[in-house]
Amino acid sequence: MRPIPFPPRLGMDALKPINTIPLLKRLQWRMECLGHSLIELIAGLLPGTLVFAIGECMAGLAWHLMPKRRFGVIRNLRVAYGDTMSIDEIHDLAKTSFRRVGGNLLSAAHTARLSPAELAEVLRIENLELLEEALGKGRGVVLLLSHMGNWELLSRLIHFFPEGTKAGAMYRPLNNQFMDERVCARRQADGTRMFSKRDPFHQITGFLRGGGLVGVLADQRMGPNGDLVHFFGRLTRASPLPSLLARRAKSEVLALSMASDGPGSWVASFGVVESPPSSEHCAAALEAAMRRSPADVFWMQERWRVRLGREYNLQQLLEDRQSVAGKPHRALIWLDDRGDGSGLAPIWNHADVVYEVAAAQGGAVPEGLPEGTRVHPVEAIGSGECRSVLKSIDEGQTFPIDFVLTFHRCEALAAACDELGIPLYLHAAEHVVMPGEDG
Repeated sequence: MRPIPFPPRLGMDALKPINTIPLLKRLQWRMECLGHSLIELIAGLLPGTLVFAIGECMAGLAWHLMPKRRFGVIRNLRVAYGDTMSIDEIHDLAKTSFRRVGGNLLSAAHTARLSPAELAEVLRIENLELLEEALGKGRGVVLLLSHMGNWELLSRLIHFFPEGTKAGAMYRPLNNQFMDERVCARRQADGTRMFSKRDPFHQITGFLRGGGLVGVLADQRMGPNGDLVHFFGRLTRASPLPSLLARRAKSEVLALSMASDGPGSWVASFGVVESPPSSEHCAAALEAAMRRSPADVFWMQERWRVRLGREYNLQQLLEDRQSVAGKPHRALIWLDDRGDGSGLAPIWNHADVVYEVAAAQGGAVPEGLPEGTRVHPVEAIGSGECRSVLKSIDEGQTFPIDFVLTFHRCEALAAACDELGIPLYLHAAEHVVMPGEDG
């Protein structure tokens, strides 16, 4: 297929002039670019199946050397599949996914150099008629994407689209400006136009109204400005961008999964999005795409992490909604021998949060907790025992602890929470306090 010409990528003027970047930082960026080029060169010379196998082996080693990443993957899978899988099955899937991500990431260096004809030998497309039908309506298509499989192939899918398709994709500029220029040029080489978040919104909607297709990686967790949606049954914040683009341009919306089809080969499959294209429906379509091959999903992102702050409490995070039955947020109140006889402040109460208590001997359980609140009696919560106690309580149920709430600062508890990837907050009556902040 002949690539469609497009104007240069706009909106990059916000980047600092390269001569204002410190010399050491520029040298670091140059070395990173050189390393990236060497990896691509070597990967391009080797068979794709071997590159994939090497990536899996490297990730298998990283599984043992990167405990925080390992814990994060397992925690995400516990949230997503804790209602259908045993903890042993989740651990097996986590390890498989960790290795698969390594194979997919290294394979991206190999497939970047393949010709369109060679690409057709390692990538198969399913349900292409859904895209043809959507494009035929002439209003453009918003394509929901996730970090799944060899996602660097997404910018090369234009070779499989109907003749004359104008394709674009949302793109987050890399911090390394040399790498950013190189990667962006590579992604645009096949004819896919890259839109930065710095580009005016009307340029993207205009591209859609002209019958173009715009891919959006929409599986990442958002902050307060995100839309509240159910994702794998758990409430979280999602990007409103796909829904907003579709509504503004009156475009069609499809989802795409990218799954391994054997070592060094993949299958991309289009899926429908329920109308209207709300953020909730977009999240449901993304979930369906990811469930197609959970081992291929990049589970290392903190998708359901509970991030609160002085201006952002549980009521603002979760509003008046609840997760599906059986998947509420799980929180732990950590009490030492000083205890606290008062009840929880209103900002810490929400119908979607179920509290448990870890109390040392003599610790007074806060008033107002529901009858039947689970209490974990701990003989002593000393500085050397925080991690083992917290880990034991966390793993005592299939679903993980979403955050820990304590009434007193404790460096050992903060270190344990950081190591296990569990947010820690100090109880305050009027606003959220992070450890280390003044109440």
